[in-house]
Amino acid sequence: MSDNGVQRTLGSVLVALQFGLIVLLAWLGLPSFLSDQAPAGAWVTSVAGAFVGIWAVSTNRPGNFNIRPVPRAGARLVQQGPYRWIRHPMYTAVMACGIAAAWANTTWLAWLALGALVAVLVSKAVLEERWMLMAHPGYAAYRRDTCWFLPWIA
Repeated sequence: MSDNGVQRTLGSVLVALQFGLIVLLAWLGLPSFLSDQAPAGAWVTSVAGAFVGIWAVSTNRPGNFNIRPVPRAGARLVQQGPYRWIRHPMYTAVMACGIAAAWANTTWLAWLALGALVAVLVSKAVLEERWMLMAHPGYAAYRRDTCWFLPWIA
């Protein structure tokens, strides 16, 4: 299998795990939100996550980003919007919503699913960064000037 084939396969596995964990967390957390039993902090965290996610998607032009960690051919390096401060705002948004769901549910399964989701997203970010360095000559400088998931926190 070629390097590109390995990248696509690994990316697809990580995306499948990511979405499975998102569905599990939504299934676990949603009842607390729908019954208005979720703590205020979980509400704030979910709204913040949704805001960051919408901002990140609206900053990208359609077709520029890839759900897999492999950069799209011909994609441009986005450095505005939330990307001005953090390299992976979509992952940040997903983590924030996952935190909100686990906080609302409070079971060990929810926290375990959140831990697994964070591990998957960190793995995706590590691979994506490696491949972005190869795809975009300016990525090394951009990486030096920005944070991973949260502004002002390396």
